Amino acid sequence: MEVVTVSSWRELDDAIGEAGRSEGCGPAHTSLVFRGLARSTYSHMSGLARLRGHYGQVESHLVRNFRKYAHRQAPGPTVWDWLALGQHHGLPTRLLDWTFSPLVALHFATATWPEDDGVLLSVDCAAAHRLLPDPLRAPLAAEGALVFTTEMLAGVAPSLDRFDRLGDGGPFLAFFEPPSLDERVINQSSVLSVLSDVTYQLEDWLADHPGLGRQWVIPAPVKAEIRQRLDQANITERVLLPGLDGLADWLRRYYSPGSIENGRGVQDDGSSMAGLENRHSQDGRMGG
Repeated sequence: MEVVTVSSWRELDDAIGEAGRSEGCGPAHTSLVFRGLARSTYSHMSGLARLRGHYGQVESHLVRNFRKYAHRQAPGPTVWDWLALGQHHGLPTRLLDWTFSPLVALHFATATWPEDDGVLLSVDCAAAHRLLPDPLRAPLAAEGALVFTTEMLAGVAPSLDRFDRLGDGGPFLAFFEPPSLDERVINQSSVLSVLSDVTYQLEDWLADHPGLGRQWVIPAPVKAEIRQRLDQANITERVLLPGLDGLADWLRRYYSPGSIENGRGVQDDGSSMAGLENRHSQDGRMGG
Protein backbone atom coordinates (compact mmCIF):
# COMPACT_ATOMS: atom_id res chain seq x y z
CA MET A 1 0.00 0.00 0.00
CA GLU A 2 1.22 3.47 -0.86
CA VAL A 3 2.05 5.51 2.27
CA VAL A 4 2.86 9.23 1.97
CA THR A 5 3.72 11.73 4.71
CA VAL A 6 2.20 15.10 3.86
CA SER A 7 3.68 18.49 4.71
CA SER A 8 0.62 20.74 4.46
CA TRP A 9 -3.14 20.89 4.14
CA ARG A 10 -2.77 21.93 0.50
CA GLU A 11 -0.59 18.92 -0.32
CA LEU A 12 -3.08 16.56 1.29
CA ASP A 13 -6.07 18.20 -0.38
CA ASP A 14 -4.43 17.94 -3.78
CA ALA A 15 -3.43 14.31 -3.15
CA ILE A 16 -6.99 13.35 -2.19
CA GLY A 17 -8.36 15.03 -5.27
CA GLU A 18 -5.83 13.35 -7.52
CA ALA A 19 -6.54 9.94 -5.96
CA GLY A 20 -10.24 10.37 -6.62
CA ARG A 21 -9.76 11.48 -10.20
CA SER A 22 -7.54 8.49 -10.95
CA GLU A 23 -10.44 6.11 -10.37
CA GLY A 24 -12.12 7.18 -13.63
CA CYS A 25 -15.53 7.83 -12.07
CA GLY A 26 -15.89 11.36 -13.44
CA PRO A 27 -15.17 14.69 -11.76
CA ALA A 28 -18.20 14.66 -9.44
CA HIS A 29 -17.97 11.10 -8.15
CA THR A 30 -15.31 8.88 -6.63
CA SER A 31 -15.20 5.28 -5.52
CA LEU A 32 -12.94 6.05 -2.55
CA VAL A 33 -14.00 5.61 1.06
CA PHE A 34 -12.02 7.01 3.99
CA ARG A 35 -11.04 6.29 7.59
CA GLY A 36 -9.17 8.48 10.06
CA LEU A 37 -6.92 7.55 12.98
CA ALA A 38 -5.84 10.15 15.52
CA ARG A 39 -2.53 8.33 16.14
CA SER A 40 -0.38 6.74 13.46
CA THR A 41 0.57 3.93 15.85
CA TYR A 42 -3.00 2.62 15.94
CA SER A 43 -4.28 -0.20 13.77
CA HIS A 44 -7.53 -0.69 11.86
CA MET A 45 -8.57 -3.58 14.08
CA SER A 46 -12.25 -4.35 14.50
CA GLY A 47 -13.94 -3.88 17.86
CA LEU A 48 -14.57 -7.62 17.98
CA ALA A 49 -10.88 -8.44 17.47
CA ARG A 50 -9.94 -6.05 20.28
CA LEU A 51 -11.70 -8.41 22.69
CA ARG A 52 -8.66 -10.68 22.17
CA GLY A 53 -8.74 -14.36 23.04
CA HIS A 54 -11.07 -16.54 20.96
CA TYR A 55 -13.11 -13.53 19.89
CA GLY A 56 -14.48 -15.21 16.78
CA GLN A 57 -16.33 -17.71 18.93
CA VAL A 58 -18.33 -15.04 20.77
CA GLU A 59 -19.53 -13.10 17.72
CA SER A 60 -22.82 -14.98 17.36
CA HIS A 61 -23.50 -14.68 21.10
CA LEU A 62 -22.93 -10.92 21.02
CA VAL A 63 -25.29 -10.44 18.09
CA ARG A 64 -27.96 -12.79 19.46
CA ASN A 65 -28.05 -11.16 22.87
CA PHE A 66 -27.91 -7.65 21.43
CA ARG A 67 -30.98 -8.44 19.31
CA LYS A 68 -32.73 -9.99 22.29
CA TYR A 69 -32.22 -7.13 24.73
CA ALA A 70 -32.42 -4.27 22.22
CA HIS A 71 -35.64 -5.47 20.56
CA ARG A 72 -37.38 -2.13 21.14
CA GLN A 73 -34.78 -0.45 18.93
CA ALA A 74 -35.31 -2.74 15.93
CA PRO A 75 -33.49 -1.05 13.02
CA GLY A 76 -34.69 -3.38 10.26
CA PRO A 77 -35.31 -7.05 9.59
CA THR A 78 -31.85 -8.24 8.51
CA VAL A 79 -28.81 -9.29 10.50
CA TRP A 80 -26.93 -6.49 8.69
CA ASP A 81 -29.33 -3.90 10.13
CA TRP A 82 -28.67 -5.28 13.60
CA LEU A 83 -24.91 -5.32 13.08
CA ALA A 84 -25.02 -1.70 11.94
CA LEU A 85 -27.08 -0.73 15.00
CA GLY A 86 -24.73 -2.57 17.31
CA GLN A 87 -21.66 -0.98 15.72
CA HIS A 88 -23.29 2.43 16.03
CA HIS A 89 -23.76 1.96 19.77
CA GLY A 90 -20.38 0.44 20.61
CA LEU A 91 -21.11 -3.29 20.37
CA PRO A 92 -17.91 -5.18 19.43
CA THR A 93 -18.48 -6.33 15.84
CA ARG A 94 -16.34 -7.30 12.88
CA LEU A 95 -17.42 -4.10 11.10
CA LEU A 96 -15.32 -0.99 10.56
CA ASP A 97 -16.58 2.57 10.08
CA TRP A 98 -15.81 4.52 6.92
CA THR A 99 -17.12 7.62 5.22
CA PHE A 100 -17.47 8.89 1.66
CA SER A 101 -16.16 12.25 2.91
CA PRO A 102 -12.41 12.75 3.42
CA LEU A 103 -13.23 15.80 5.57
CA VAL A 104 -15.27 13.69 7.97
CA ALA A 105 -12.45 11.16 8.21
CA LEU A 106 -9.99 13.99 8.82
CA HIS A 107 -12.13 15.21 11.69
CA PHE A 108 -11.66 11.89 13.46
CA ALA A 109 -7.95 11.99 12.64
CA THR A 110 -7.46 15.48 14.13
CA ALA A 111 -10.02 16.02 16.91
CA THR A 112 -7.85 14.37 19.58
CA TRP A 113 -4.20 13.65 20.41
CA PRO A 114 -2.92 16.87 18.78
CA GLU A 115 0.71 16.11 19.64
CA ASP A 116 0.67 12.79 17.75
CA ASP A 117 0.81 12.12 14.02
CA GLY A 118 -2.54 11.10 12.52
CA VAL A 119 -3.51 8.94 9.56
CA LEU A 120 -5.98 9.19 6.70
CA LEU A 121 -6.67 5.92 4.88
CA SER A 122 -8.56 5.48 1.63
CA VAL A 123 -9.70 2.32 -0.16
CA ASP A 124 -11.16 2.01 -3.63
CA CYS A 125 -14.39 0.20 -2.79
CA ALA A 126 -15.32 -0.32 -6.47
CA ALA A 127 -12.03 -2.14 -7.04
CA ALA A 128 -12.55 -4.14 -3.85
CA HIS A 129 -16.00 -5.17 -5.05
CA ARG A 130 -14.61 -6.40 -8.35
CA LEU A 131 -12.90 -9.10 -6.24
CA LEU A 132 -16.15 -10.29 -4.66
CA PRO A 133 -17.62 -13.73 -5.33
CA ASP A 134 -20.07 -13.83 -8.24
CA PRO A 135 -23.21 -14.09 -6.06
CA LEU A 136 -22.33 -10.76 -4.43
CA ARG A 137 -21.22 -8.97 -7.59
CA ALA A 138 -24.52 -9.78 -9.30
CA PRO A 139 -26.84 -7.57 -7.17
CA LEU A 140 -24.40 -4.66 -7.35
CA ALA A 141 -24.33 -4.92 -11.13
CA ALA A 142 -28.12 -5.29 -11.33
CA GLU A 143 -28.65 -2.15 -9.25
CA GLY A 144 -25.73 -0.22 -10.75
CA ALA A 145 -24.67 0.44 -7.16
CA LEU A 146 -21.26 1.29 -5.74
CA VAL A 147 -21.95 -0.21 -2.30
CA PHE A 148 -24.52 -2.59 -0.84
CA THR A 149 -27.61 -1.82 1.16
CA THR A 150 -28.47 -4.11 4.06
CA GLU A 151 -31.30 -5.58 1.98
CA MET A 152 -28.98 -6.34 -0.93
CA LEU A 153 -26.54 -8.14 1.35
CA ALA A 154 -29.30 -10.08 3.06
CA GLY A 155 -30.66 -11.23 -0.32
CA VAL A 156 -27.42 -13.16 -0.91
CA ALA A 157 -26.21 -13.75 2.65
CA PRO A 158 -29.03 -13.69 5.23
CA SER A 159 -26.56 -14.73 7.96
CA LEU A 160 -22.89 -14.18 8.77
CA ASP A 161 -22.22 -17.89 8.33
CA ARG A 162 -23.67 -17.76 4.81
CA PHE A 163 -21.61 -14.65 4.07
CA ASP A 164 -18.39 -16.31 5.26
CA ARG A 165 -19.04 -19.44 3.20
CA LEU A 166 -19.03 -17.36 0.02
CA GLY A 167 -15.30 -16.83 0.49
CA ASP A 168 -14.02 -20.14 -0.84
CA GLY A 169 -11.45 -18.25 -2.89
CA GLY A 170 -10.11 -16.41 0.14
CA PRO A 171 -11.35 -13.62 2.40
CA PHE A 172 -13.06 -10.69 0.71
CA LEU A 173 -14.05 -7.17 1.74
CA ALA A 174 -17.51 -5.67 1.16
CA PHE A 175 -18.85 -2.18 1.84
CA PHE A 176 -22.45 -1.33 2.70
CA GLU A 177 -24.39 1.71 3.80
CA PRO A 178 -26.05 1.44 7.21
CA PRO A 179 -29.71 2.36 7.62
CA SER A 180 -30.31 5.98 8.60
CA LEU A 181 -30.36 5.23 12.32
CA ASP A 182 -30.03 8.89 13.29
CA GLU A 183 -28.54 12.18 12.12
CA ARG A 184 -25.00 11.00 12.91
CA VAL A 185 -25.15 8.36 10.19
CA ILE A 186 -26.49 10.88 7.70
CA ASN A 187 -24.18 13.77 8.58
CA GLN A 188 -21.10 11.56 8.52
CA SER A 189 -21.86 9.97 5.11
CA SER A 190 -21.34 6.67 6.87
CA VAL A 191 -20.22 3.45 5.20
CA LEU A 192 -19.42 0.13 6.89
CA SER A 193 -17.02 -2.59 5.80
CA VAL A 194 -17.22 -6.30 6.55
CA LEU A 195 -14.66 -9.04 5.96
CA SER A 196 -15.67 -12.63 5.24
CA ASP A 197 -13.28 -14.05 7.82
CA VAL A 198 -13.73 -12.79 11.38
CA THR A 199 -10.05 -13.45 12.19
CA TYR A 200 -8.78 -11.62 9.09
CA GLN A 201 -8.21 -7.92 9.70
CA LEU A 202 -8.13 -4.94 7.37
CA GLU A 203 -4.34 -4.72 7.55
CA ASP A 204 -4.20 -8.30 6.24
CA TRP A 205 -6.47 -7.41 3.33
CA LEU A 206 -4.46 -4.29 2.50
CA ALA A 207 -1.22 -6.29 2.52
CA ASP A 208 -2.77 -8.83 0.15
CA HIS A 209 -4.13 -6.09 -2.16
CA PRO A 210 -1.44 -3.36 -2.07
CA GLY A 211 -2.78 -1.38 -5.01
CA LEU A 212 -6.23 -0.74 -3.56
CA GLY A 213 -5.38 1.41 -0.56
CA ARG A 214 -3.61 4.71 0.08
CA GLN A 215 -2.50 6.08 3.41
CA TRP A 216 -1.45 9.61 4.27
CA VAL A 217 0.49 10.22 7.48
CA ILE A 218 -0.33 13.62 8.97
CA PRO A 219 2.46 15.04 11.17
CA ALA A 220 1.33 16.86 14.29
CA PRO A 221 2.00 20.40 12.95
CA VAL A 222 0.02 19.60 9.78
CA LYS A 223 -2.67 18.05 11.95
CA ALA A 224 -3.10 21.40 13.71
CA GLU A 225 -3.38 23.19 10.36
CA ILE A 226 -5.99 20.72 9.10
CA ARG A 227 -7.92 20.96 12.35
CA GLN A 228 -8.12 24.73 11.95
CA ARG A 229 -9.36 24.36 8.36
CA LEU A 230 -12.01 21.84 9.42
CA ASP A 231 -13.25 24.08 12.22
CA GLN A 232 -13.54 26.98 9.77
CA ALA A 233 -15.57 24.72 7.47
CA ASN A 234 -17.84 23.69 10.39
CA ILE A 235 -16.65 20.06 10.28
CA THR A 236 -16.93 19.67 14.05
CA GLU A 237 -18.43 17.43 16.73
CA ARG A 238 -21.42 19.76 16.90
CA VAL A 239 -22.33 18.85 13.30
CA LEU A 240 -21.05 15.28 12.98
CA LEU A 241 -22.32 14.11 16.39
CA PRO A 242 -25.66 15.95 16.72
CA GLY A 243 -26.99 16.11 20.25
CA LEU A 244 -25.77 17.20 23.63
CA ASP A 245 -22.86 14.74 23.69
CA GLY A 246 -21.44 16.14 20.46
CA LEU A 247 -22.04 19.70 21.62
CA ALA A 248 -20.19 19.02 24.87
CA ASP A 249 -17.31 17.35 22.99
CA TRP A 250 -17.00 20.34 20.66
CA LEU A 251 -17.04 22.85 23.51
CA ARG A 252 -14.48 20.83 25.52
CA ARG A 253 -12.09 20.78 22.57
CA TYR A 254 -12.79 24.39 21.55
CA TYR A 255 -11.96 25.74 25.00
CA SER A 256 -8.99 23.46 25.71
CA PRO A 257 -5.90 25.67 26.14
CA GLY A 258 -3.57 25.73 23.16
CA SER A 259 -5.49 23.17 21.14
CA ILE A 260 -4.43 24.64 17.77
CA GLU A 261 -1.32 26.79 17.69
CA ASN A 262 1.08 24.85 19.88
CA GLY A 263 -0.30 21.36 19.28
CA ARG A 264 -1.58 20.94 22.82
CA GLY A 265 -5.10 20.31 23.96
CA VAL A 266 -7.53 17.81 25.36
CA GLN A 267 -6.40 14.20 25.01
CA ASP A 268 -9.38 12.04 25.75
CA ASP A 269 -9.86 8.48 24.56
CA GLY A 270 -10.36 9.57 20.96
CA SER A 271 -13.15 9.86 18.45
CA SER A 272 -15.50 7.35 16.90
CA MET A 273 -18.15 7.69 14.26
CA ALA A 274 -20.67 6.53 16.83
CA GLY A 275 -19.93 9.57 18.94
CA LEU A 276 -18.93 7.38 21.87
CA GLU A 277 -15.35 8.53 22.15
CA ASN A 278 -15.08 8.86 25.92
CA ARG A 279 -17.60 6.23 26.77
CA HIS A 280 -16.24 3.34 24.71
CA SER A 281 -12.49 4.08 24.65
CA GLN A 282 -11.97 4.08 20.88
CA ASP A 283 -8.48 5.55 21.40
CA GLY A 284 -8.59 7.97 18.52
CA ARG A 285 -9.91 5.47 16.02
CA MET A 286 -12.74 6.16 13.64
CA GLY A 287 -15.18 3.68 15.12
CA GLY A 288 -14.81 -0.06 14.80
